[in-house]
Amino acid sequence: MGHLIPVLELAKHLVSHQSFKVTVFVVATDHASLANTHLLQSPADSGDLLDIVLLPFIDVSDIGGPSVSFIATIVTTVLRSMPFLRSEISKMEFRPTALVVDLFGTDALEIADEYNMLKFVFIASNAWFLAVMLCTPEIDRKEIDEHVKNRKPLHIPGCKPIKFEHNLNVFFMDTNDPFYQGYVEAINKMSLTDGILVNTWDELEPTTLKALRETKKVPIYPIGPLVRPIEKSVFGNEIIAWLDKQPKQSVIYVSFGSGGTLSAQQVKELAWGLELSQQRFVWVLRPPTENDAAGTFLALGNGSDATLDYLPDGFPARTQDRGLLVPMWAPQVEVLSHPSISGFLTHCGWNSTMESIVNGVPMIAWPLYAEQKMNASMLTEDIGASIRVMAVESDAAVGREEIRSVVRKILVDRQGRNIRSRIKELKDNAANALAKGGSSYNSMSQVANICIQHLKTKASGA
Repeated sequence: MGHLIPVLELAKHLVSHQSFKVTVFVVATDHASLANTHLLQSPADSGDLLDIVLLPFIDVSDIGGPSVSFIATIVTTVLRSMPFLRSEISKMEFRPTALVVDLFGTDALEIADEYNMLKFVFIASNAWFLAVMLCTPEIDRKEIDEHVKNRKPLHIPGCKPIKFEHNLNVFFMDTNDPFYQGYVEAINKMSLTDGILVNTWDELEPTTLKALRETKKVPIYPIGPLVRPIEKSVFGNEIIAWLDKQPKQSVIYVSFGSGGTLSAQQVKELAWGLELSQQRFVWVLRPPTENDAAGTFLALGNGSDATLDYLPDGFPARTQDRGLLVPMWAPQVEVLSHPSISGFLTHCGWNSTMESIVNGVPMIAWPLYAEQKMNASMLTEDIGASIRVMAVESDAAVGREEIRSVVRKILVDRQGRNIRSRIKELKDNAANALAKGGSSYNSMSQVANICIQHLKTKASGA
């Protein structure tokens, strides 16, 4: 969902701001869940300019059991979807002028070559992560070994170094591993495109974006923040109704995104921490999963597990006057935009991060997987938009006292007020970037002009 949502928002922007005709091809491992989501319904104001095409279901059950990583599942699914994508494009009355692919969709770029389309990659993360990706093939293996074995920082030209604690999996892989080789191949393909669109903006990451542009490897277009707008139809939802009854800026929202899961011990510690904080909370709960922080990454549904028998005995009853337990899913943008929300305990997925900033909500950073530890570092150390939860030991569960402390810091203490002031600046800053004449608006216009020029060139037969 962290990839699907910004891709759909990019499509809507191209329709509403540029009057482009846009087709979104959706690759999914879970059609039943997608069928139940409103996300794939074209907005009423898009007319016939936005089509959403769900590609046929891909069975990947043959690639292994539960131990197979979600990334391996995604890569295999996308690769096996290529014949269907090629078929759909070949049947279109008017062939697209440009093909924009997600980070995992670089195999589709050869289809763009076949049909003389412009090629763009859309990174639904930040510029720092993109810089690390683009530099990976050029980093000396000795430096990577020093990083992995001796925990030395890994230096990225013009950017903040990668710490060992950021735990980016790619640096821990054998260079002969097929997935590492596929990763490098994808980066090389990205470097040969007409540009990379990034869900960030110039004022948020000025140093990193400057460094990326100076390398001149590939044009970079920061076009964010792209987040789902508030939907009025959600109001009347029981979560919103509960929030309506709470005092202004009094509630912490707890959610680990569409994919994040915690161990049974960690769920119990989190419950105790929330109870000990004596603060109001909305907690989106999922059943615990051992040894897999991304346990529901590929599950898109709004299903529920109402048993809640994995919580400490008596916890729901003891906290019912100031806490709301929500199984599996909540309308996150609508929750974050509610005036009673005063903080967001988040896994630091970039989509959730953007939604929090756009709605002016301070964060408690609790990263779980992928580049989330990098995101947490940026939010806490560089941007000043969050505080970080810390376990006593790196592999241990975060304790209840730490959780109690950080919740109170965000909701009650002066530190929370300082972060709230900084978040207000970032919110205004983000809005200015997207407004006419803003940095992201201008970047999107540049991409649009390149597409228009390419279409004119094709029409003239050049």
